[in-house]
Amino acid sequence: MYYFVYGFLYLVSLAPIRVLYAIGDLLGWLIFELAGYRRAVVNNNLRLAFPDKTEQERTRIRRRFQTNFIDTFIETIKLFSAGKNFITSRMQGDFEKFNELFDRDLRCQVHMGHNFNWELGNLAYGYYCKHPLLGVYMPLKNKAMDKVFRKLRSKTGTILLPATDMKRSILPYRDTKYLLGLVADQVPSKVYQAYWLNFFGHPSAFIPGPEKGARAGNIPVAFVHITKEKRGHYYLHVQIATENPASLPEGELTRRYRDFLEETILRHPDMWLWSHRRWKKPWKPEYSDRWIDQSPAPAQEVAPYRSLVQ
Repeated sequence: MYYFVYGFLYLVSLAPIRVLYAIGDLLGWLIFELAGYRRAVVNNNLRLAFPDKTEQERTRIRRRFQTNFIDTFIETIKLFSAGKNFITSRMQGDFEKFNELFDRDLRCQVHMGHNFNWELGNLAYGYYCKHPLLGVYMPLKNKAMDKVFRKLRSKTGTILLPATDMKRSILPYRDTKYLLGLVADQVPSKVYQAYWLNFFGHPSAFIPGPEKGARAGNIPVAFVHITKEKRGHYYLHVQIATENPASLPEGELTRRYRDFLEETILRHPDMWLWSHRRWKKPWKPEYSDRWIDQSPAPAQEVAPYRSLVQ
């Protein structure tokens, strides 16, 4: 099955990108407009994040998000056969900031969100930067598809570490100079161990591992987001959050990341993955010892989705 799927995707990727975009436009209409794929989830997320916007404004964001979602899907298929010239001409950025850390014998930990097009950014990194990239990923349940995407994501040298076995997988690299790439806006499965704080005004669970790992190793941390300059062309922005995370009090790095993520989404709301339920885990008072925001923890259970019409 793996060879069939990979071979099929590779053959499709050989088509000119303008042809693939045309196919994507049709797919987007079928998936989002006709089938209404995850429309209720997207609409609910947008209402939670932007309660002061009008329904028309939120609809415009949703439609631009849908276009970016499909473009990312199409561009990811193209990456199966794309070479260096295609990738570097379509993803540029502040990569030299990583190389400056490398030249100072510093490793780096990157925190970014589900910001389009992260797949292109991953492959572009291998052409621009000196650190080997350790990319943490969530294995797919379908073994054939998991193998397909592991092959694609490691195409330019990324070393993939499964999130399900992160501690053991990183051991061979603990004494090396690496860049660790983390998508840090995922909802943790063990919310009772998560950091809790407000995200767009609603209690939300954040994965504690990125902060804990950075503080334990005193690894410089960079926050990254991607902007879309025009269709198929992106810029990766790098912000050094801290070079000395061990000096920060517990929770501060996560609060900074929350602020960074909110600011990025506010400036480019159509570039974030609104189709996942960011607030799906309700806040409960028994998590109070995990509350790290500067505002008081809610006194009662809060489940934002329950207050919205599905």
